[in-house]
Amino acid sequence: MPRYVARKLAQAIITVFAVMTIGFFLGRLSGKPGALILPEGATQTEIDAFNATLGFDQPLIVQYGDFLAGLFQGTVGDSYRQKVPALDLLIDRVPATFQLAITSFVVGLGAALIVALVIFITRWNWLRLSLLWLGSLRQAVPDFLFGVVLALVFSVVLGLLPSLGNQGPESLVLPVACLATAQFALYLRLIGSALGEQQGLDYVRASYARGQGHPMVVIRQMTPNALVPVLTIAGLNLGGLLGGTVIVEAVFAWPGMGQVLLQAVNGRDFPVVLGGLAVVAVFFVAVNFLVDLITASIDPRVRLS
Repeated sequence: MPRYVARKLAQAIITVFAVMTIGFFLGRLSGKPGALILPEGATQTEIDAFNATLGFDQPLIVQYGDFLAGLFQGTVGDSYRQKVPALDLLIDRVPATFQLAITSFVVGLGAALIVALVIFITRWNWLRLSLLWLGSLRQAVPDFLFGVVLALVFSVVLGLLPSLGNQGPESLVLPVACLATAQFALYLRLIGSALGEQQGLDYVRASYARGQGHPMVVIRQMTPNALVPVLTIAGLNLGGLLGGTVIVEAVFAWPGMGQVLLQAVNGRDFPVVLGGLAVVAVFFVAVNFLVDLITASIDPRVRLS
């Protein structure tokens, strides 16, 4: 187990480093920020001078070296616009983004697990088919459009829930519903397929032969084994969900990283963009590292792969 943990930890560090390197070079390829940051009417000489103060007159390899030096010191630089450390601009926004992403993940996965167990225990195939059909419809609608529809119906027309900002726990309902419904549809398919594969295995038939009841076989025997492949996908999906909340945050004016990152991308404020990328990358590899440990503890064969 210690060797498995060390290998996964090394892979996580390499992944974060690779993501930050790719983000740095993609940012430099998108152009210099001077023309967007300086006031309208600035001359080319002023723009070039401003870019030089940010180090864009240096060779790319020198800029990359400076970036790596800062990265090893735990910084990605100061915001070009606000002249403060980029990570400081994001640190206050991170909890709100994490709250939205993790709540949506837990609600979507938890609801899908409960419903999948109910379907397998009761053998209500009509419920499974109905929910899969509705789930396909939901996944066909982009999150931003579904969010606008939710806000229009429940906030504007019915006046039941707030749709802008964070005014309390009730403000979470609409953005979480927007994200969790898509998560629910995905996990219901995954859990249903995983349980279906377990149903025909020898250990399940042996459990029935020993006289165990159907509900106990599903809950105690089939579910732990069925969750192993689901957890792997869930870990990847949770990391992606953190980045996907940006659009939903913009729709509901949620005070997370989304608004800061969108402004930074539009203004080529590269340190802020890289700071957001660092937060998402570290969260992504941390979640998958934790999922790998949980999976390895459930199924020891994973450690040998």
